[in-house]
Amino acid sequence: MRFEISSQPIDPAELRRTLENIRAGACVTFEGWVRDFNEGRTVLRLAYEAFDTLAVKEGERILEEAKRDFDIFDICCVHRSGVLELGDLAVWVGVSAQHRGAAFDACRYVIDEVKTRVPIWKKEFYEDGDSGWINAGAG
Repeated sequence: MRFEISSQPIDPAELRRTLENIRAGACVTFEGWVRDFNEGRTVLRLAYEAFDTLAVKEGERILEEAKRDFDIFDICCVHRSGVLELGDLAVWVGVSAQHRGAAFDACRYVIDEVKTRVPIWKKEFYEDGDSGWINAGAG
Protein backbone atom coordinates (compact mmCIF):
# COMPACT_ATOMS: atom_id res chain seq x y z
CA MET A 1 0.00 0.00 0.00
CA ARG A 2 1.47 3.33 -1.07
CA PHE A 3 0.25 6.89 -1.50
CA GLU A 4 2.69 9.47 -2.80
CA ILE A 5 2.87 13.05 -4.05
CA SER A 6 5.61 13.22 -6.68
CA SER A 7 7.30 16.11 -8.44
CA GLN A 8 8.78 13.59 -10.90
CA PRO A 9 7.03 11.87 -13.83
CA ILE A 10 5.01 8.79 -12.91
CA ASP A 11 6.22 5.41 -14.23
CA PRO A 12 3.09 3.23 -14.57
CA ALA A 13 5.06 0.07 -15.40
CA GLU A 14 7.15 0.35 -12.23
CA LEU A 15 4.07 1.00 -10.10
CA ARG A 16 2.16 -1.89 -11.65
CA ARG A 17 5.04 -4.25 -10.78
CA THR A 18 4.65 -3.32 -7.10
CA LEU A 19 1.12 -4.78 -7.22
CA GLU A 20 2.06 -8.16 -8.70
CA ASN A 21 0.76 -11.10 -6.68
CA ILE A 22 0.40 -14.70 -7.88
CA ARG A 23 -2.92 -14.92 -6.03
CA ALA A 24 -4.32 -11.96 -7.98
CA GLY A 25 -6.60 -12.56 -10.93
CA ALA A 26 -6.96 -8.85 -11.67
CA CYS A 27 -5.07 -5.60 -11.71
CA VAL A 28 -7.11 -2.48 -12.45
CA THR A 29 -5.43 0.85 -13.06
CA PHE A 30 -6.57 4.42 -13.63
CA GLU A 31 -4.50 7.09 -15.35
CA GLY A 32 -5.51 10.74 -15.27
CA TRP A 33 -3.88 12.79 -18.04
CA VAL A 34 -3.58 16.51 -18.67
CA ARG A 35 -6.08 17.30 -21.42
CA ASP A 36 -6.16 20.22 -23.84
CA PHE A 37 -9.72 21.44 -23.29
CA ASN A 38 -11.84 22.03 -20.19
CA GLU A 39 -15.14 23.83 -19.64
CA GLY A 40 -15.11 25.39 -23.10
CA ARG A 41 -11.53 26.69 -22.88
CA THR A 42 -8.30 25.57 -24.52
CA VAL A 43 -5.82 24.37 -21.89
CA LEU A 44 -2.08 24.93 -22.50
CA ARG A 45 -0.75 23.23 -19.33
CA LEU A 46 -1.60 23.00 -15.66
CA ALA A 47 0.05 23.03 -12.27
CA TYR A 48 -0.68 21.07 -9.12
CA GLU A 49 0.31 22.17 -5.64
CA ALA A 50 -0.13 20.00 -2.56
CA PHE A 51 0.39 20.31 1.15
CA ASP A 52 2.47 17.13 1.06
CA THR A 53 2.27 16.10 4.72
CA LEU A 54 -1.51 16.40 4.94
CA ALA A 55 -2.01 15.08 1.40
CA VAL A 56 -0.06 11.89 2.11
CA LYS A 57 -1.79 11.39 5.45
CA GLU A 58 -5.26 11.73 3.90
CA GLY A 59 -4.25 9.67 0.87
CA GLU A 60 -3.03 6.85 3.10
CA ARG A 61 -6.32 7.02 5.02
CA ILE A 62 -8.23 6.58 1.74
CA LEU A 63 -6.11 3.57 0.76
CA GLU A 64 -6.65 2.02 4.20
CA GLU A 65 -10.41 2.48 3.78
CA ALA A 66 -10.27 0.78 0.38
CA LYS A 67 -8.30 -2.17 1.79
CA ARG A 68 -10.84 -2.49 4.60
CA ASP A 69 -13.97 -2.14 2.46
CA PHE A 70 -13.03 -4.06 -0.71
CA ASP A 71 -11.62 -7.57 -1.12
CA ILE A 72 -8.25 -6.52 -2.57
CA PHE A 73 -4.62 -7.51 -2.13
CA ASP A 74 -2.77 -4.26 -2.67
CA ILE A 75 -3.32 -0.67 -3.74
CA CYS A 76 -1.19 2.27 -4.83
CA CYS A 77 -1.82 5.91 -5.77
CA VAL A 78 0.65 8.55 -6.97
CA HIS A 79 -0.38 12.15 -7.71
CA ARG A 80 1.92 14.62 -9.43
CA SER A 81 2.77 18.11 -8.25
CA GLY A 82 4.38 20.96 -10.17
CA VAL A 83 3.84 22.10 -13.77
CA LEU A 84 2.49 19.46 -16.14
CA GLU A 85 2.25 19.64 -19.91
CA LEU A 86 -0.52 18.34 -22.16
CA GLY A 87 -0.58 14.54 -22.16
CA ASP A 88 1.40 14.24 -18.92
CA LEU A 89 0.22 11.67 -16.41
CA ALA A 90 -1.20 13.58 -13.42
CA VAL A 91 -2.49 10.74 -11.23
CA TRP A 92 -2.17 6.94 -11.23
CA VAL A 93 -4.15 4.43 -9.18
CA GLY A 94 -3.59 0.67 -9.24
CA VAL A 95 -5.35 -2.15 -7.41
CA SER A 96 -4.69 -5.90 -7.36
CA ALA A 97 -7.36 -8.35 -6.26
CA GLN A 98 -8.46 -11.92 -6.69
CA HIS A 99 -11.45 -10.79 -8.78
CA ARG A 100 -11.93 -7.86 -11.16
CA GLY A 101 -15.11 -6.51 -9.53
CA ALA A 102 -13.40 -5.69 -6.27
CA ALA A 103 -10.41 -4.21 -8.11
CA PHE A 104 -12.63 -1.95 -10.26
CA ASP A 105 -14.71 -0.85 -7.28
CA ALA A 106 -11.68 -0.06 -5.12
CA CYS A 107 -9.94 1.82 -7.94
CA ARG A 108 -13.02 3.97 -8.55
CA TYR A 109 -13.42 4.62 -4.83
CA VAL A 110 -9.81 5.77 -4.48
CA ILE A 111 -9.76 8.21 -7.41
CA ASP A 112 -13.12 9.69 -6.40
CA GLU A 113 -12.03 10.14 -2.77
CA VAL A 114 -8.59 11.53 -3.67
CA LYS A 115 -10.18 14.17 -5.90
CA THR A 116 -12.62 15.10 -3.13
CA ARG A 117 -10.58 14.89 0.08
CA VAL A 118 -6.84 15.25 -0.55
CA PRO A 119 -5.50 18.83 -0.22
CA ILE A 120 -4.24 19.29 -3.78
CA TRP A 121 -4.83 22.50 -5.74
CA LYS A 122 -4.88 22.85 -9.50
CA LYS A 123 -4.31 25.82 -11.78
CA GLU A 124 -5.18 25.49 -15.46
CA PHE A 125 -3.36 27.76 -17.90
CA TYR A 126 -5.53 28.77 -20.87
CA GLU A 127 -4.83 30.71 -24.04
CA ASP A 128 -6.63 33.67 -22.44
CA GLY A 129 -5.44 33.47 -18.81
CA ASP A 130 -5.58 30.99 -15.96
CA SER A 131 -8.11 29.51 -13.59
CA GLY A 132 -6.42 30.64 -10.40
CA TRP A 133 -5.81 27.98 -7.74
CA ILE A 134 -8.77 25.68 -7.17
CA ASN A 135 -9.09 22.56 -5.11
CA ALA A 136 -8.66 19.63 -7.49
CA GLY A 137 -11.98 18.23 -6.26
CA ALA A 138 -13.73 21.35 -7.49
CA GLY A 139 -12.52 21.19 -11.11
